[in-house]
Amino acid sequence: MASFTLCPEFNAGERVPVRHARGDAPDAAGRFRPMSDAPTVVRGACHHDCPDTCAWEVTVRGGVAVQLRGDPTHPFTDGQLCPKVNPFLDRVYHPDRLLQPLRRTGPKGEGRFEPIGWDAAIAEIAERIGTAVSQRGGETVLPYSLDGTQGLVQKGVLADRFFAALGATQLNRHICGVTAWHGAADVLGMPLGADPTEIASARTIVLWGTNTLLTNRHLWPYVEEAHRNGASVIVVDPVSTMTARRSDWHVQPRPGTDVALVLGIIGVLDRDDLIDPERLSATTSGWPELRAEARALGLDGAASITGIESADIISLAHRIAHHQPAVLRALIGMEHRERGQDIHRAVAALAAVSGSGYMRSTQVYFDTAFADIVPPPGPQRVVNMSVLGEVLTDPDLEPPVTVLMNYGCNPAAITPDQNRVVAGLERDDLFTVVIEQFMTDTARYADIVLPTTTQIEHLDLMNAWGHLYVSLNLPAIEPLGECMPNTEIFRRLASALSLDASGLADSDEQIARDLLASGHPWLDGITYERLQRDGWARLAVPPGWSALEEREVPLPPSSDGGGLGIARRRQLGPMRLGALQYRPATESADGSAELAERYPLALMSLKQHQRFLNSHYGGFEHHLPDPPRPQLEIGAADAAARGIADGERVRVFNHRGALFVTAAVSDRLQPGLVTMPFGWWAGSADGRTVNVLTNAAVGGHDSDVGSAAFHDTLVEVEPAPGTRQTADGPSS
Repeated sequence: MASFTLCPEFNAGERVPVRHARGDAPDAAGRFRPMSDAPTVVRGACHHDCPDTCAWEVTVRGGVAVQLRGDPTHPFTDGQLCPKVNPFLDRVYHPDRLLQPLRRTGPKGEGRFEPIGWDAAIAEIAERIGTAVSQRGGETVLPYSLDGTQGLVQKGVLADRFFAALGATQLNRHICGVTAWHGAADVLGMPLGADPTEIASARTIVLWGTNTLLTNRHLWPYVEEAHRNGASVIVVDPVSTMTARRSDWHVQPRPGTDVALVLGIIGVLDRDDLIDPERLSATTSGWPELRAEARALGLDGAASITGIESADIISLAHRIAHHQPAVLRALIGMEHRERGQDIHRAVAALAAVSGSGYMRSTQVYFDTAFADIVPPPGPQRVVNMSVLGEVLTDPDLEPPVTVLMNYGCNPAAITPDQNRVVAGLERDDLFTVVIEQFMTDTARYADIVLPTTTQIEHLDLMNAWGHLYVSLNLPAIEPLGECMPNTEIFRRLASALSLDASGLADSDEQIARDLLASGHPWLDGITYERLQRDGWARLAVPPGWSALEEREVPLPPSSDGGGLGIARRRQLGPMRLGALQYRPATESADGSAELAERYPLALMSLKQHQRFLNSHYGGFEHHLPDPPRPQLEIGAADAAARGIADGERVRVFNHRGALFVTAAVSDRLQPGLVTMPFGWWAGSADGRTVNVLTNAAVGGHDSDVGSAAFHDTLVEVEPAPGTRQTADGPSS
């Protein structure tokens, strides 16, 4: 476990002028070099997998970053950072930061390495990749990455071009986000986001499956503003989260039954004549089919499945219908189920039927990799990143994966079915390269570890998925030690492998400029120079576009080059993904009585800690909660039935694996549900995390869409044999 010490000058409160806009000049790499010893402020933005993408300012003195604070001029994030990012400079200057390339010297997983120079590291990686590709073809190489950074430059542009040139296996990165997108798109045509500040004008706000205070904190002031003006705030969530406890009404369905709840609400709206037939006729298609599904389930059926009283379903339907404008706000947590697409299209359909606004995310989608610049040599194998363990351990896979290139992701900690993931990483015939800032759980299994830069050491273009602003992140300091940006690492690897493909030598600035010149209408007028001067810019969204009103809105150019499209009618049925029905998950009490008899508790692995984000910070003592180890939250009735006391050490297990943690008896949970926090490193939980238990099954109706069913996981819990755990540690 890494120690953590606050940088002595962090948040000292000193304000200094933003000098780079009025005198200091950037060098060729985009870094600002002060013309005097006076402090210099460099603008940037947070890179984390979060909808808020906070704008920040870094104060640099003598080449050292001495202060990081939120940019007070940003209209949405308003100078505020979150608890996990406030001490970000301590991450940058942490004594355990990786500062030079490393080569493994011991067995995989032990974390024993020796320093190696960059030239030697690049040469060895190139030689191993070249040999593997010549023997087995490009598909023997598997890239594995996600949102360690959400920056459009560093996340994947050059990496995608590099792997396309190799003909490597393509990674389906649908573990998070895409399933929700496709579910909503099935109803809306394209799940357009909206200005999140409009939520302040709503009279009813339904936060559906989102813990806004924890994962979207800059939206909360607008929720509070609406509440002060008389709006009702309703949370739909199986768990009593911090957001649910701040709401006016917490609706607590059984896990995974959201579709039944939506059909129940729609049935009430239909029965009680709370739907405007003229509006439905003008704005939707397929209403008769959806109405038939709602009537087939019925109010009693919805109540039975969800565990919510019929009277409460009626009350919720009437609240949405009578207190307009209403906004249904959904984020990505609900998609982590086998039927995640159904849940998101159900919420979108409810918005369309009730005339409510639908707000999932706000994002400009434009090509960040320019895949056509480097076309692969032919059709390539595609694997879903959720099933990494299966891919790495499948003896019949041809060609097998013999080279794993991991960056921007910590699969040993965050990928489901962890035992199989680790078994794959332990393979002696798998050559693994990890590009990282710290010795993560995954890096411990690497053959070569390459040190990469943090957000204040490289250039990037930041596109938010929770507001309407794009930001330019400028490097504030030189890279520490021998660290390099991801982009430079892939440029060097491409050169070493003599990959002669267009775009592989592009500079970071050129990539950013090309992205801004992509032709997307919402980027009209936003240039590199403007962002360099101002730090951020508001997207050129269509005038009058509102989440609170249904209207046709311009879309980006169509794929056939036919100019702007127009959003189609809301499709209520028959949908591309089939009829909207409640279908229980395979691994659930309703889906498998046999499995539920063996493992009767539903497990949800949640983002619970304010100082975590996925596995970011899970290995740093300063970010850990008290007590500094993961706990299993279990309801009082379920604990009593198993003879489990609060603070006792327990064994949590299913057919995938087991782990030992401390029980925390709670009143937040309904019977039959337990939770564990997501994001801890293995060192905090006896060498395994909650993902030793989680379900890697890929949901979705399309072969190419579907996230892992993390939340469709059944477990059993029992007292750990011979051990009692207290707040002070084990007593035996």
